[in-house]
Amino acid sequence: MYKDVIIVGAGLAGLCCARRLQQAGISPVLLEAADGVGGRVRTDIVEGFRLDRGFQVLLTSYPEASAVLDYTTLQLRPFVPGALVRHGDRFHSLCDPWRRPLAALRSLVSPIGSFADKLRVARLRSRSLAGSLEDRFRDHETTTLEALQVAGFSTSMIDRFFRPFLGGIFLDPELNTSSRMFGFVFRMFSLGSACLPAEGMEAIPRQLASAIPAERLRLNMRVVKVEPGRVRLESGEELNARAVIVAVEGRAAAELLGHDIPAEGQGVTCLYFAAPRPPINQPILVLNGDGRGPINNLCVPTVVAPSYGPSGESLVSVTVLGTPSDADRLEGEVREQLTDWFGSPVANWRHLRTYRIPYALPRQVPPALAVPERAVRWQPGIYVCGDHRDNSSIQGAMVSGRRAAEAVLQDLQSTHPATDTRRE
Repeated sequence: MYKDVIIVGAGLAGLCCARRLQQAGISPVLLEAADGVGGRVRTDIVEGFRLDRGFQVLLTSYPEASAVLDYTTLQLRPFVPGALVRHGDRFHSLCDPWRRPLAALRSLVSPIGSFADKLRVARLRSRSLAGSLEDRFRDHETTTLEALQVAGFSTSMIDRFFRPFLGGIFLDPELNTSSRMFGFVFRMFSLGSACLPAEGMEAIPRQLASAIPAERLRLNMRVVKVEPGRVRLESGEELNARAVIVAVEGRAAAELLGHDIPAEGQGVTCLYFAAPRPPINQPILVLNGDGRGPINNLCVPTVVAPSYGPSGESLVSVTVLGTPSDADRLEGEVREQLTDWFGSPVANWRHLRTYRIPYALPRQVPPALAVPERAVRWQPGIYVCGDHRDNSSIQGAMVSGRRAAEAVLQDLQSTHPATDTRRE
């Protein structure tokens, strides 16, 4: 069977690729191995709770997301800018002084970093906002940890705040991630809000997929081989196309295209609990500033977006970096630490589900972002996109999908300028 364009994978990159092609009059066929769209951005309904497959947020300042998505329809619910840091048997508040100036007064006297550290954050914010977003990917590249040390931050500020905060974003507690990624993320947090869609993170890919004709989106269709002009399905069926776009995570792309694709990833484990009452009443991120125990960060999604759970119960999301193999032991250790933080009520929390995600993000250590936009043309007739081609974020996945589509459009136009590409 012949198609003009086939996209392998219906995650954010594949969906944004399809969107751009459709704008140009090409209706691609998307082949997705899973039972739904979204790739790593999926949400399950369990006992009336919305469980994102791993804790994720949408930063409203992502340029590509704000250009492509209808934020109003997503009903975005924001986190409070800042964090609660657990240190020394207490929770300490760190607030964004630009958006919560009164609350920020308490941050000045907290033991999470010195007064000088808070001034350094202000300078860091100013530098991150200077120039364009592209300039952040032209900055001198080192590790995030070294960038923080060069900026003069104290060890206590790094270990108590930056390590759990950025470690939770990059899934990298050692902070070996590229400093360019740090500059990008710091800019995005300074310009926008971290939000949850009312219907869960999967609402993002569902919105993107809503414009794709049903007959062009084929679920439960695993591609096992990609060649110029052709793909082979697990069933043995072969489909031919003028262009094939591989829009899957780095590890899967490496299996289909070869080992030149960066395939190393960062893993994470997310545990969800149902609680009779919320352990915290603020829509804010809680960080482990002591570095002890398995928990890196947690939040209460139902406080951020009440639609994440049934009335009368609270949803607690706990993030553990890495993917420990013993699930029962991990749950016990997490409960022990939660009890230390929140007391005896934790005994009444009900474990809902644990997600182990070995490849949650591509690993981006220097010189990973020396050239932040990797080529999307793989070989004649084959293209590749995903966050592993740009940067490990929703923004990176979306941008890479659009770039791949534009490369396809350019190549099809140059080889067949008069062809009607809208045929079946």
